[in-house]
This record gives sequence, structure tokens and C-alpha cells, in this order.
Amino acid sequence: MSESTMPQVNAEFGAAPQIEFPTPSAPAGLKSVEIVEGDGPVVRKGDTVTVNYHGVVWGKQAPFDSSFERHSPASFGIGVGQVIRGWDQTVPGHNVGSRLVVSIPPEYGYGSRGVPQAGIGGDDTLVFVIDIISTR
Repeated sequence: MSESTMPQVNAEFGAAPQIEFPTPSAPAGLKSVEIVEGDGPVVRKGDTVTVNYHGVVWGKQAPFDSSFERHSPASFGIGVGQVIRGWDQTVPGHNVGSRLVVSIPPEYGYGSRGVPQAGIGGDDTLVFVIDIISTR
């Protein structure tokens, strides 16, 4: 996969993300790029991870959800169905201290119904910037 099809994101772990979209259309399929490689423990399926994240619909700037804006990281089980499939399939295998940018099509996100109250349509591709803070 060419990184040029993925959004450009500032590479400062812990800093609120700034996202630039390279094209009006999202790439096909589930895509993930590690833009900062952490040196902490590896996240494994079944772990409880703590992350900061920033989620937008492809091409939009305003987040539908952002723990960065709330100044409150989130913790949850990963790889066990507690979050959308796109997260379950892309976060495990990365190290604590990593920053990921993930492009998630509807079938790996909220499905064809989307989340209308959050401004997510059924055919919207989601982009998340994820900072992995800890795992246990």
C-alpha cells in the first residue's frame, strides 16, 4: 500500500492531530500506517489498551470523537469485540508509544447504518489517529 494514499498527520506522539487528506476519495479497504514507532511493550489481542484517539470522517476536519479534545485517554479490550473491527485488526502488534493513522471503511467501522447522531453516514470511511499509551 502506498502511504501517499493515506492522510498526512503530524508525527508528534501526544500532540493533538492535524490531518491533511491527499485525495477527496478514501483508499479501498482497511489501511494502517505507523507514523511513530514506539519502543514499549507490544499490544496483543486480548490486552486492555489505553489510547488517545482522534476520529474524523474521510475528508472532514471536525472530529466526531476525540479523546485528545476531552483530555481523557480511553481504555478498552482490543481484539475482543469491544471496539469497531477496524481497531481490533490494526492496533494489536504495535508497540506502546506508537502513533497510527488508520483508514476504516464502513464494513470495518459502524456498518451501513453509520452513526447519524455523530455525523457518520453508512458509506463513510473513517480516519483515526491513535496514540498507544499503555497495554496490560
